[in-house]
Amino acid sequence: MKANQPLLYEGIALLFSDPGARLETRRQADYHGDRHEVRQLRVSSALNEWAEWPALAQVGELTHTWHRKGERGREISYLITSLPPATAGPRRLLQLIRGHWGIENRLHWVRDVTFDEDRCQIRTGAAPQVMAALRNLVIGLLRLGGASNIAAALREHAWQPHRALRLVASDSG
Repeated sequence: MKANQPLLYEGIALLFSDPGARLETRRQADYHGDRHEVRQLRVSSALNEWAEWPALAQVGELTHTWHRKGERGREISYLITSLPPATAGPRRLLQLIRGHWGIENRLHWVRDVTFDEDRCQIRTGAAPQVMAALRNLVIGLLRLGGASNIAAALREHAWQPHRALRLVASDSG
């Protein structure tokens, strides 16, 4: 949920700031090397009648805190979902959120950072879609070839173009 829906955003923020609100909560802690992360998700279906949002079943507040080598961070975000509590309680929603960010980190981050897609000046006709498809093709080929670090794989293939040709010509199916 982003602030571009101000009425719904403020309604959700107000609900989660109410100490008397009935909320379901789930907390999850993870360690990644020297980084400790905690995610706390609080969900409610109290706004279903109030919010004029199609198929709204629950709203949530995700508080993500982390610390690493004395550095600390905290981020609060709000979410809406059409999944009812019986289908997806806080525990399941946390899993789905992690899965979403896994996709974000594996694909969109690579496109944004490694390919610097946001600064691309190709803007006319079908060219933007063609370039996006080509970037996705390259990412897919490199992942099929076993690459876990796309930037490193791009550098490696730039130095050894015959490997890139072999990757394109290989029969992976």
